Amino acid sequence: MTARSHEVAVAGDAPYTIHIGADLLGDGALLARSLRGRDVMLVSDRNVAPLYADRVAAALQAARPEAQVHRHVLPAGEAAKTLAHFAEVTTALAEARMRRDATLFALGGGVIGDLAGFAAACWMRGIDCVQLPTTLLAMVDSSVGGKTAVDLPQGKNLVGAFHPPRAVIADTAALRTLPPRELRAGLAEVVKYGALGDADFLDWLDDHADALLAMDDAALAEAIARSCAHKAAIVARDPFEHGERALLNLGHTFGHAIETEQGYDGLNHGEAVAVGMVLAAQLSEVLGLAPAADTARLRALLQRLGLPVALPSGLDPDRLLAHMRLDKKAQADGLRFIVWDGIGRARVLAGVPEAAVLDVLGR
Repeated sequence: MTARSHEVAVAGDAPYTIHIGADLLGDGALLARSLRGRDVMLVSDRNVAPLYADRVAAALQAARPEAQVHRHVLPAGEAAKTLAHFAEVTTALAEARMRRDATLFALGGGVIGDLAGFAAACWMRGIDCVQLPTTLLAMVDSSVGGKTAVDLPQGKNLVGAFHPPRAVIADTAALRTLPPRELRAGLAEVVKYGALGDADFLDWLDDHADALLAMDDAALAEAIARSCAHKAAIVARDPFEHGERALLNLGHTFGHAIETEQGYDGLNHGEAVAVGMVLAAQLSEVLGLAPAADTARLRALLQRLGLPVALPSGLDPDRLLAHMRLDKKAQADGLRFIVWDGIGRARVLAGVPEAAVLDVLGR
């Protein structure tokens, strides 16, 4: 495939554009297009900042010499996505005297995007945030849609806000420094889009699995663009997750419970979602909604992409269920899950019997 740049428009009350292509982190004109003032806070982590922060800052200042670029670097990993580090970022904004027309650039994976985005949502009741995702998972999921949050010991993403970015700039060249495990984790979220609403896209992923694993620029850009287009369409129709947007959580109720129970120190998010999607497909089987053949096909694709498909050993089903009761999708009528009627036909199901969930977790 021949690499090319893509743009995906996200409609709604606060429209923005997702830019996808190689070497965009050095495109000063593109980066500076989002600036309304001269104050910039670049938030990153200890893994990503040494690779890209200087490049982004230099590109911004070349395009806008008057820009005042400040930096704040956080520890890497999900364990850093806490209220304490959120407070650290807001303190940095205060010390830099960031005003209402300031722009925060979130340079990193989903943890940085979520945490820095939440800080932007709260600082002076909301300043602009530009998402600069450097992982595949962040490019196709967390950077798009404006959901920001931090974790609590009781669960993932329990404290947060909806805060659409001013722009998303996904530089596919950054994926070349991504560890193979993180690339595979991102592919789990890519598979999710095919599983929940586009059987043809799942066929495309089957056909291009080897190219994606080989980090072919064109294949990755196409997969990212198609994933973002799916998410953008859903987000535009349901910006605050009152209905259809919940479909984007396919596999996440199980996945978040696994992550929480492992203390965010076992499976990473994409791996947990891969397992969660298989469990959601199995739950659909138990409830008589979908054929076993579709579960088998999903499992085979995830395995081909090097992802786990079974619940890690040693996890207590009752403890996992307790985490699910605190999941944001749970309501007064009980547990809600994203299930499917087969590949490409996901839906929200309320009042799922806990016995059926335990049946799946006990397999």
